[in-house]
Amino acid sequence: MSENEFDLIDELYFVQPFQYLRDSLGWQDELIIATLESLHANGYVKCLRSPDEEVFEDLNLARDGKNFYFLATKKGLMAHNTI
Repeated sequence: MSENEFDLIDELYFVQPFQYLRDSLGWQDELIIATLESLHANGYVKCLRSPDEEVFEDLNLARDGKNFYFLATKKGLMAHNTI
């Protein structure tokens, strides 16, 4: 897990919208999206349309990521806490 991935997962112990990540991390949108894509590919984060509706199909973070909510998965939290 990279330092950016670690820092982003640190913000996802609870469901958070994209705007929260932008405000709390102070990163450019492109870096947030790239890091979320990497975390999602490894099964470390869930993407949600609303705080309680997970996105399973047609996931395109580059196009839609700014409209989603995010949450670390159990696998992501385990990886985060073992570093």
